[in-house]
Amino acid sequence: MMRRWGLPALLGLAMTLPAQAGTLYVSNERDNSLTLIDTSSLTVTGTIKVGARPRGITLSADGKQLYICASDDDTVQVLDIATGKLLYDLPSGDDPEQFALAPDGTHLFIANEDNNVVTVVDVPSRAVAYQIDVGVEPEGMAVSPDGKWAVNTSETTNMVHWIDTATRQLVDNTQVDARPRHAEFSADGKQLWVSAEIGGTVKVIDVASRQVRQTIGFAIKGVQADKLQPVGIKLSRDGRLAFVALGPANHVAVVDTASFQVKDYLLVGRRVWHMALSPDGKTLFTTNGVSNDVSVIDVEALKVVKSIPVGRYPWGAVVVP
Repeated sequence: MMRRWGLPALLGLAMTLPAQAGTLYVSNERDNSLTLIDTSSLTVTGTIKVGARPRGITLSADGKQLYICASDDDTVQVLDIATGKLLYDLPSGDDPEQFALAPDGTHLFIANEDNNVVTVVDVPSRAVAYQIDVGVEPEGMAVSPDGKWAVNTSETTNMVHWIDTATRQLVDNTQVDARPRHAEFSADGKQLWVSAEIGGTVKVIDVASRQVRQTIGFAIKGVQADKLQPVGIKLSRDGRLAFVALGPANHVAVVDTASFQVKDYLLVGRRVWHMALSPDGKTLFTTNGVSNDVSVIDVEALKVVKSIPVGRYPWGAVVVP
């Protein structure tokens, strides 16, 4: 099912969105900047210049700092949210793209695409704690809610690599489909959702056994199969829905997590890449890398309600309450 909405309907829906205090930070890959969006008014409030080719961004455990992968500068920059100033850099290894922060905020797990390793940074000491060899072209990173597992996806090896954070060892690999780009744990830590861009699927992996339990495919009337390229994944706050960004298909798939069936496709901007949820879980924001905008989705109504222009090639997104 595919929904398209006229301007009057979109304006009416936008007025029904609940007020949410917070700021959405969007990394603009081509502009070397972050765009700041007020999540209540849904308007751009500022721009911050950062390092070369910013991609992955995530919030510190205390909510006071933002970590930014400046990929072409081979570093992770640390931004003070209160002042909007860059404080210092963290070591990252070559070409950091995606990363994940341990729940306690002490370790940052960084995928280094160019040299096939995961670099683990001790955040308090600002030093590399250790590195783990993984597959070819590592990209996706996730840490389980209990902090016991760090997982990495390698685009060329087509695997999920399981790192035991206690022993600091790679202990298992799970085969998935071609070019896995993103990994996301469920809130209870029992499932791992992994997108495969070229394979056109999402695999749902049982964490206890590290085996694939479900494979989800996608089909949109009028869209070529080779355009259905799953990238970012975001699970709803209540765990009932999974949102999957379908890249050049320009849609977000809405998946029922109980049945693993696609219940809807939402038309967004061009080359939808990653997503962020508001703290209350009622609004989903998507970064659209070719149309250079952010789409705003009402999660309860499953409707796209607004498009917000940002910088060139928006990539990552995170909401700061």
